[in-house]
Amino acid sequence: MQITVTQIEKHYATVQAVRGVSFQIQPGEIFALLGPNGAGKSSIIRMLVGMTRPDAGHILVQHDGGEFDHVPRRYLGYLPEDRGLYADKSVEKNLRFLAQLHGLSAAETEQQLTHWLNVFELTDRRKEDLKQLSKGNQQKVQLIAAVIHRPALVILDEPFSGLDPLNQEKVVQFLQQLRADGMTVILSAHQMAMVEKLADHMLLMAKGQAVLAGTLAQIRSQAQPQPEVVIETEQPISSEQLDRWLAGYSWLLQTPQRLLVRLNETQQLSACLQQLLPYCALKNISMQNPDLHQLYLNAMTQHQQQEQAV
Repeated sequence: MQITVTQIEKHYATVQAVRGVSFQIQPGEIFALLGPNGAGKSSIIRMLVGMTRPDAGHILVQHDGGEFDHVPRRYLGYLPEDRGLYADKSVEKNLRFLAQLHGLSAAETEQQLTHWLNVFELTDRRKEDLKQLSKGNQQKVQLIAAVIHRPALVILDEPFSGLDPLNQEKVVQFLQQLRADGMTVILSAHQMAMVEKLADHMLLMAKGQAVLAGTLAQIRSQAQPQPEVVIETEQPISSEQLDRWLAGYSWLLQTPQRLLVRLNETQQLSACLQQLLPYCALKNISMQNPDLHQLYLNAMTQHQQQEQAV
């Protein structure tokens, strides 16, 4: 499934929730939609699935030879932020009911049920009521419910919620398998380390606007963060010494023998090293790329400063 979103806008009374956002999602990729609460992510998802319509711009969904202005229900799997299964029914009854709603035959339902319960290690719990399961296991059932009918597109809102690190890794593997099977995934999550592992492309939003978009490498390039250099020294050094040796540089002494230096657009690594070499022997030098979490924080801070300056 391919989705092309062009300059969409959405207003609610006096609030403009989405302001001229454009992006494209390719078939069989994991696309991450990121941003703080109130950024406009939920409004975009509601427009993609046809719950609301854009006030301006348009959405083009292309799949299986057809073109649509939203994702048809028959092609969609959805894990909403507000979960909606029946707590007093068994795991199996919940999933069979949803499979029936999606038109699966009894044989197809059993095949999918057996497969996914095994993947999430819930086979022995299939007869238990949902309310008897831990929050993490309930989350696994919710994930199965979103994909049991093998949709072309699955939208997952906070799929890592309530999971311990081990089960978060299981969800990472689950999403990687969906991609390998050709399913298109839209992922909204706050666990940046998980998103960084998974997303082919991502869109960072703030106050209804697109702030950064692209692959992780492209986002790094757009954000233009200050280059960070890790310098390890042979002997311990002190903050007082660095105040003298690296005047004009931004640095952080992480340990007595490990220094982080942030270079601005006018500073060169060679010049920094020339200032250090007369005073201490260097053991190792390496560039440090900021992770997605830091890029996200940098982008949100910069956007807030730009908004305040207007």
